Amino acid sequence: MEAMTDTAKTEVKIAESLDGREMIELCDATVAAIEDGGGFGWLTPPPRQVMESYYGGVVLVPGRTLFLGFLDGVIAGSAQLTRPTRNNEAQAAACTLMSAFVAPWARGHGLARELTEAVEAQAREEGFGMINLDVRETQKAAIHVYESMGYVQWGTHPLYARLADGSIVPGRFYYKLLIGESPETPNGE
Repeated sequence: MEAMTDTAKTEVKIAESLDGREMIELCDATVAAIEDGGGFGWLTPPPRQVMESYYGGVVLVPGRTLFLGFLDGVIAGSAQLTRPTRNNEAQAAACTLMSAFVAPWARGHGLARELTEAVEAQAREEGFGMINLDVRETQKAAIHVYESMGYVQWGTHPLYARLADGSIVPGRFYYKLLIGESPETPNGE
C-alpha cells in the first residue's frame, strides 16, 4: 500500500523479519513516540536491547503480525494485528489492533489511517468479522482517526493507564465490523 500526501511518500508493509536498519529505525520511531506520550505502552523508553528483543519477538510470535509504516522510506510507525488463541473459540471471530503509533515527526501525512487500513485489510483477508482496539483518552488524534474510520466506542475504563507523571487516565474501547452485519467465525474454525 502506497500513498502520496503533500510531497511525502507513505507506505505500509508487513514485517516478516527486521534487518539492522529496520530495527534501528523502528526503535528510533518508538522512542520518539514514547517521549511524546504516544501511547505505545512504555512510560519511558527502555534500554535499546529490551526494545530490540521485544520487536524481534513480535515478528516470531504466532498469531501476531507487525505492520511497519514508512514516511519517505524511513520507518515512522507501526501497528500490530493479534489473533485470538486457538482455545478461544468463543471469540474466534474477532481480532485486535494494538500497539499502534506514529512518531511525532511523521504525523499529519495520513500514516495512522494507512496503518489501520492495512491491519483491517489483513483481518478481512483472514476472515475476521470484527476488530477491537483500546486507546487512552488522552490520545485525541488517534480517537479522531478511529472514529472517522467507523470504529464504535462500546465502553470506557476510568482507571485505564498511568502516565509518566503518575496521573491515571481513562481509556476507550472500540470495535468495528469488518464483514457484513453479523461476524462469522474465521476460516470456519
